[in-house]
Amino acid sequence: MPAPGVCLNILSERNLKDGQGSPNNPEKFLDQDFHQLQQFCLKERLRFVDNLFPPEMKSIGLGPLKRDDLWRVAWKRPHELVPNPVYIVEGASRFDFIQGRLGNCWFLASVGALTSQKRIMKQVINDEQSFSVDYAGIFHFRFWRFGSWVDVVIDDKLPTIDGRLVFVQSKTQNEFWPALLEKAYAKVCGSYADMDAGNISEALMDFTGGPHMTIKLSEASGKLWDALRRAGQSESLMGCGTPGGAGLLQNNVLPNGLVEMHAYTVTGVVEVVCKGHPVKLVRIFNPWGHGEWNGDWSDRSPLWERVRPEDQKYKVVLDNGEFWMSMEDFCRNYSDLDLCCSDASVLAGSHSSSWKTEVHRGQWVLGTTAGGCSNDLNSFSMNPQFRVTLKETVEDPRDESSPNLLVSLIQKSHKRNRHLATNFHIGFNIYEVPAHLKDQGEKFPASFFRNAHLVGKNESYINAREIVEFFRFKAGEYLIVPSTFQPNEAASFLLTVYSKTEAVIEDSSGYGMTRKKMIPRDNDESFQLFPQYADKYGEVDVERLQKLLNDNLYAGRSRKTTGFSLDLCKSLVALMDLSVTGRLSEFECLRLWKRAVFLKDIFYGKDVSRTGSLSLNELRSALVITGFVLSDSMLNLMALRYGDSNGEITLENFIVLVLRMDCMAKTFKRISAGGPNMTLGENEWMHLTLYS
Repeated sequence: MPAPGVCLNILSERNLKDGQGSPNNPEKFLDQDFHQLQQFCLKERLRFVDNLFPPEMKSIGLGPLKRDDLWRVAWKRPHELVPNPVYIVEGASRFDFIQGRLGNCWFLASVGALTSQKRIMKQVINDEQSFSVDYAGIFHFRFWRFGSWVDVVIDDKLPTIDGRLVFVQSKTQNEFWPALLEKAYAKVCGSYADMDAGNISEALMDFTGGPHMTIKLSEASGKLWDALRRAGQSESLMGCGTPGGAGLLQNNVLPNGLVEMHAYTVTGVVEVVCKGHPVKLVRIFNPWGHGEWNGDWSDRSPLWERVRPEDQKYKVVLDNGEFWMSMEDFCRNYSDLDLCCSDASVLAGSHSSSWKTEVHRGQWVLGTTAGGCSNDLNSFSMNPQFRVTLKETVEDPRDESSPNLLVSLIQKSHKRNRHLATNFHIGFNIYEVPAHLKDQGEKFPASFFRNAHLVGKNESYINAREIVEFFRFKAGEYLIVPSTFQPNEAASFLLTVYSKTEAVIEDSSGYGMTRKKMIPRDNDESFQLFPQYADKYGEVDVERLQKLLNDNLYAGRSRKTTGFSLDLCKSLVALMDLSVTGRLSEFECLRLWKRAVFLKDIFYGKDVSRTGSLSLNELRSALVITGFVLSDSMLNLMALRYGDSNGEITLENFIVLVLRMDCMAKTFKRISAGGPNMTLGENEWMHLTLYS
């Protein structure tokens, strides 16, 4: 049984701080360690079979193949298909592969772009893998997934029908890097079927981890050529897509040779001279491996006969899926251009390459931080808030009008399978923080946003995986508020801020839990209710405590539930049981009762809607009175653990929540002796967590 998710999140945060998640130290996808698995297989003389992405029908999924064909699929290793399989034959190239029976041109177009950047390619495909040296039927690939690089392990069993690969195939029959790369990405997506249809930008980002920008070619400015040229001269990946036709038929080949609703790779740009006039050309690759543009500047276009002799080298007459077209025809026939690079200066058009990157992870959680857009400022203020301090810096004089800040917001679904994920309409607002509020250490309330100066936002809320906007701000303090358009839409997100100036970014809600004051101490007055419920030994067990609380605590108040359950009362006994007997003495019961009454008064004082439960906003206010200030992430956990299906907290859960926080805070302080850390042996840890 795996460790709980909260534990894994803590370890993940620690690992990120220690540098894990970088290209050279990736996280282990699904906790599979390639080197351990490989060594085990070599030692036991086994061929690896991946039980987390098994060679079965469910790994293909429904859609790519007809049902009859699904039953014909045989999973075979490369050795069973050819006598001498090779991982890479004479270097990896975009001309190595042909798309198979899967609508993943968006992915293969990205692979085509990847092959032109050797450093990034090596990082993704691990080109030293082999079918001969230390071969154990196991391979691994690296992808960037929502803020971290992950190492993805697969076996080399590939789906075939009648001895031929079903999906991507190599033109060289014994080369297998394209099929294995596709399988690894299918595992990340959930199945091969989950790769069917998509946006080229997804895979471009997953190959680079860098900033990304989409340009609508119908709205392209005169700066488009400069952007293409800069990207072509840098470590960038580029792709483009054709618009859809009027009918429902996809992949319809037009008379000009282009395919409707299809993803292509941009592989180069060049300016040639034709009859004394400069002509801007774009080179494009079809991931089918064939099928080309047949208009001006295509392979057999007569225009090539009119260029300078030194430009003749660009003419290549091969039906390999790659062709040239003019910049004007490119903008006329393609709908969008995607650029993804490792350096924000390429996208910004700046001369500085010293951009700094800050990454923050967050969540929109029902009832706590899923506040929706600024149409309702009360709920909008619930969203996560990030303070950004931009410091003065000396700029290259040529960059005085270019952007100095790039904000990227990526949403991450909680679904394992890509096709089950829902992309909400997401966006962000940026506000200037006035000087008199710069020392405020908590989230800004709704009243702040009524008069705040909005200095930037994304153009519109879009249901895309990522939105990106450039800004130019002066030195100062700002507040970024990411949100979904509608309230109560739950998802995780990644906020990345690229800045040309030195920037400090903090979560306005703080981190973890802050204790402002203590719950009032007890006095020694007698407990008048105790004799009515105590047994003959002067103690109260769980059942008696349940009756005591349900009979007396709700007096004159409405309640939404049947009251304290037996399980909640067991928790209360464990929290207040100083002698560890499973029962409460009169003194222990008095301590519990006084706290319960104290918390009950706070609860009903904050239940302004008189529903018998607290919303998450009401809970936050109630916790402040008890002495606890919680960050958004901690409040989200409390909502999941103690809230009902609507995220609301009843009285009995509120009491258990506060008493447990009080107990855990005191326990940490006592064992750590006032220090920032505590050390426990396994036996001590088990005693502490299992009875509390």
